[in-house]
Amino acid sequence: MLPTPESLKPATTTDTRHCRQGDVLIERITTVPTAAVPQPKSARIILAQGEVTGHHHALETVDPADWWQIGEISTANPKPAKLAGEVYVRLASGGVVTHPEHSEIKLAAGHYRITRQREYSPEASRNVAD
Repeated sequence: MLPTPESLKPATTTDTRHCRQGDVLIERITTVPTAAVPQPKSARIILAQGEVTGHHHALETVDPADWWQIGEISTANPKPAKLAGEVYVRLASGGVVTHPEHSEIKLAAGHYRITRQREYSPEASRNVAD
């Protein structure tokens, strides 16, 4: 079900600089890096694929959002080309980050960087499995 303009009203904490949903970290930024590669506008952007449950983190918007990518953020590929892929979005009127096992996160209009959180193990740094 796509969000409605009413459901996308900014959360009461619009000044939040960062938030987290499972293994996905969302940070408010001022601008998108020039190295980021533009992607086709979309009203639903998959932020991370869930390798354990098959559920994924998605950003849903009423109007298609501008977004960019650096590296790979998906967990569907067990050995991504880069350990820390990044997704950047510009939300003109806000959006909602959804996942079946987590609470929704409402984002106000603005620029955001989305990354997978990593954890340390003696073998190597790795993405957190959600």
